[in-house]
Amino acid sequence: MSLVSETVAGTGADRLITLINSATPVTRPASILPERHLFIAVNDIIEPTEGLTAPSREHVSALLDFGRAWDRRQPLVVHCFAGISRSTAAAFILVCALAPDRREEEIAGALRAASPFATPNRLLVSVADAVLRRDGRMLAAVDGIGMGVLAEQSVPFHMSVSA
Repeated sequence: MSLVSETVAGTGADRLITLINSATPVTRPASILPERHLFIAVNDIIEPTEGLTAPSREHVSALLDFGRAWDRRQPLVVHCFAGISRSTAAAFILVCALAPDRREEEIAGALRAASPFATPNRLLVSVADAVLRRDGRMLAAVDGIGMGVLAEQSVPFHMSVSA
């Protein structure tokens, strides 16, 4: 069951990022203006697979552009199908980009503390690592926290851009 509308309402978020395959219907909460909703059509895969959309530089660039335009006055909600892989990767990527002085290991540790289920999509993180010129540190950091607790769906959690 999607908790997007409840999470947006409960947090007062005014921006939303959706990372989900193009065939999955997504209803944007009425409180989120269309121009404040980024939809990234990508499959949850860790290597290119025929017939599926792998995370790419274009996806990461769109994520970074959207995140950098966020004024941070109100929360931003990031979601995917289960809240375990694509959205946690995107949240990790955004914090790395918006807080360049924070160490990748510290951000990954904060992610793990916030969500025992988080298993960031390695391909998405790897592409972002290259785009952000982090020399493998982002991928090493998510590898360092390991796989999250197995679950069909995560629960909403909060991460801060600042330490």
